[in-house]
Amino acid sequence: MSTPIALIDCNNYYVSCERAFDASLAGVPVIVLSNNDGCAIARSAEAKALGIKMGDPIHHLRDMVRQHGIQVRSSNYALYGDMQRRVIAACEPFARDFEIYSIDETFLDLAGFENRDLVAHAHAMRAQVQQWTTIPTCVGIAETKTLAKLANAAAKKDPRFDGVADLRDDSTRRDVMRSFAVADVWGVGGATSRKLTDLGIHTAGALRDMPMKQARAVGTVVLERLVAELRGVPSNAVEAVEPRRKGMAVTRSFGTPICDFEQLMGALSQYALRAGEKLRSHGLVAARLTAFFHTNKHKPDRPQYGASRMVTLHPMTNDSFELIAAARRAAEKAWRDGYAYTKAGIMLDDLLPEDERPRTLFEEDTAKRDRLMDALDAINGKFGTWTAVTASQGFKREWKMRSEMRSPAWTTDITQVPVVQA
Repeated sequence: MSTPIALIDCNNYYVSCERAFDASLAGVPVIVLSNNDGCAIARSAEAKALGIKMGDPIHHLRDMVRQHGIQVRSSNYALYGDMQRRVIAACEPFARDFEIYSIDETFLDLAGFENRDLVAHAHAMRAQVQQWTTIPTCVGIAETKTLAKLANAAAKKDPRFDGVADLRDDSTRRDVMRSFAVADVWGVGGATSRKLTDLGIHTAGALRDMPMKQARAVGTVVLERLVAELRGVPSNAVEAVEPRRKGMAVTRSFGTPICDFEQLMGALSQYALRAGEKLRSHGLVAARLTAFFHTNKHKPDRPQYGASRMVTLHPMTNDSFELIAAARRAAEKAWRDGYAYTKAGIMLDDLLPEDERPRTLFEEDTAKRDRLMDALDAINGKFGTWTAVTASQGFKREWKMRSEMRSPAWTTDITQVPVVQA
């Protein structure tokens, strides 16, 4: 018998994080905006009921915001990331291992807990998460990840499950799969969904009953494995070790368009500094850096230009100063005067663990620079991001993203911790 897997999913996660420290947001419509306060990326149940859709631009919602008293917040990723850590800490006693799937979803390996009432076990876990963080959750339990995702969706949408759906029971599983649209099955993309619909396969149950050879013919081995998972045959277990990253990126839109090269370099320097910090936190080095920037693609009546240039990092490195120098070389090759740039970014590719990087014949001793990077990370970790920065970032930073409605850093900045007066 397969080891049961659970998927715990935080409901309306970004909104729930905002509500954790602001009681005035409870029971009222709330939306959280994307980077640069562009569009809605999270909505409370009350906001969804008003018809606000994911990705709706905020400038299209102004009248609705005023009419219905909708509370609007800028995204606060420092808060959301720290709250994720607290959610996982609350879940740890209830599972052998866990795998973070996204910022609001975590797979749990329930090996060793099979003899318990897993529905009651999951309710106890939900109660502990809510007690520790105030964040509401739903849990799906099954033999495979695909079924656990389906169970979680059922737990969230079907009131009879009361927030926990266990699909290990065959009759319950069949009942749920009979009404679950094939397009909503985890791993079924738009093109595959259309192919399946043309074949008369409209539900998860019909997909489960699809012949394996036909599944491979329609969607390669990926769809074949998915069908197997819907039948309760796991294709991959919970991964306690994070898969090796092949690349990473730091990109942002600007609060104000940039027409000056040194201002652009201020932004790219900050992104390269952050990219180096991320590399070091994962114990990685990069072989290639790409810098890119472009104008506003949504305003075709204005002059348009976008470019990217790649620079080889030799030797491979995670030194932020080396990355900033590489970003400047790339940006100088791509820059053109006379345009108003609205977004830029840094991408790193061909990542390797630092102790596996190839050595060069005339490589310099990097001990001093390594200590400098460690000190830089320690200062910014203790006193807040961008406490210590390079001069190339500048001081005014007119290019900073708009975040006019961002909540305080309730849990990561000692100066912004809530104060209770009695």
